[in-house]
Amino acid sequence: MIFVTGATGFVGRALVSALLAMGNDIKVLVRQESTDLSDNVQQIQGSLESIQALNSSLTNVNVLIHCAARVHIMDDPAADSLIEFRKVNVDATLNLARQASEAGVKRFIFLSSIKVNGEITSDGQTFKDDDTYIPTDPYGLSKYEAEQGLLALARETGMEVVIIRPPLVYGPNVKANFASMMKWVSKGIPLPLGAINNQRSLVALDNLVSFIIQCIEHPKAANEVFLISDGDDVSTSDLLRRVAKAFDKKSWLVPVPVWLMAIAAKLIGKGDMASRLFSSLQIDNSKARNLLDWKPVITMGEQLKKTADAYLKHEKTL
Repeated sequence: MIFVTGATGFVGRALVSALLAMGNDIKVLVRQESTDLSDNVQQIQGSLESIQALNSSLTNVNVLIHCAARVHIMDDPAADSLIEFRKVNVDATLNLARQASEAGVKRFIFLSSIKVNGEITSDGQTFKDDDTYIPTDPYGLSKYEAEQGLLALARETGMEVVIIRPPLVYGPNVKANFASMMKWVSKGIPLPLGAINNQRSLVALDNLVSFIIQCIEHPKAANEVFLISDGDDVSTSDLLRRVAKAFDKKSWLVPVPVWLMAIAAKLIGKGDMASRLFSSLQIDNSKARNLLDWKPVITMGEQLKKTADAYLKHEKTL
């Protein structure tokens, strides 16, 4: 039996679908019962923040995959965002893990974030799983603190913990900035982003799901931290060109100097967004490949095509 949190989210929904296709018995934690989930999924209603006694629901569960989180958002309206992040990403996560251990769950898989490593890599540098770094970003810090608590719990109780740190995840029904980019490109809007020579690691939704599944039973995954990516790093300009190709559109990228765009972004209060567009963030995923004998199941081009097709299908229904 596998228990999944965040089952109605972007990653969780795809994960549950894949697990069901493999014939697994699935329980999920949901705030409200969802009609979008298969009838073969047993839904447990409850808020992650207010769970007090899940033990009976965790009986006979072998693996718990924790995808639910308070996610990073731009211009967070919370008065003290770190407190809010800690409530869900640290306190609720560790409470859930303790209950899992008490119920006899053998392995707890935690979907963390590359923000634990940082926001930017220098030229020729990559983030690695054993980097020593304490993030200052509230979201990244909350994920770091949850990781530390989980590893301590593993040492204390013997329950195996697996930590996965993905970068930006893309795939059908992706939201936020990636969805906005899809909208711009699909409409053929000219963008001043043709001169960005950074390098960024991304992970396709199908690749992330396949790696999570690889971690369910692999004995060498126990108590390890993994950085996961497609292994096909791209510049922002190249990514936009690939998205245009997925839509079968011509890319309209104007080569505006990066320094000029950076100044303009700061003037309008979009400095953080500009940093993500212009800076590099590269991941060394060799541990995931070598230790667990994992390899991507889909190319970036294939996943972008699936994403574009899903976007167009959704647009037609509106």
